[in-house]
Amino acid sequence: MPASKNPPTRRDAHRNRERLLESARHAFAERGAQAALDGIAREAGLVTGTLYRHFPTRLDLLWAVLEPKLHRLLDEVRALPELEDPWEAFRSLLEVLCSAQAEDRAFGDFLAKRFPGDDRTEAVHGEICALAQRVLERAQEAGAVRSDVTGADLFLLFWASGRVAEATRHVAPSMWRRHVYLALDGFRASNRLDLQEPAWDADQLHRAMAVPGKHGAELPELR
Repeated sequence: MPASKNPPTRRDAHRNRERLLESARHAFAERGAQAALDGIAREAGLVTGTLYRHFPTRLDLLWAVLEPKLHRLLDEVRALPELEDPWEAFRSLLEVLCSAQAEDRAFGDFLAKRFPGDDRTEAVHGEICALAQRVLERAQEAGAVRSDVTGADLFLLFWASGRVAEATRHVAPSMWRRHVYLALDGFRASNRLDLQEPAWDADQLHRAMAVPGKHGAELPELR
């Protein structure tokens, strides 16, 4: 009988995982969270089954790719409530979030959604939302931001900026900044217009962000 192949060693498994992560970083950044998983495995020189052994769901792979960047983003956002100027903290908040989104399509896809039931992602989203709310309220208390702006309004701008970044990525990759700065003027307390549409409450925003399915992991084309 022919000799059986030796099972993969721990070193082989580690090397395969790193190859998959490197391939996924490039694919997700360029094509977004829906980049084809079989293409990611192929670019890593591996079969799709190997990818699923390391990352059972698309969300598992996304988390592994984006976790380091998420922690760097959190460090930046955590520093903002300590800035002396409340308006500068508010401006920086929007620029930090929108910049992170514009640089990496999958990062934007991830931040714009919530995955109920997944503790890893809920902890990150929950902290970002809480910090953003602190920055907003401080700017409102200082009279720098209009009092009728809500946290949901900030995330609606985030979504809109993401679409601008995607549409202009290959022609004018920094155009999203112009859009954000125009919106910032709309948030200022002075010379304001009355808003004709009521703000969303937290539950409406959460429902709009939530990805349906068990643990929120069932992004379209999961496997």
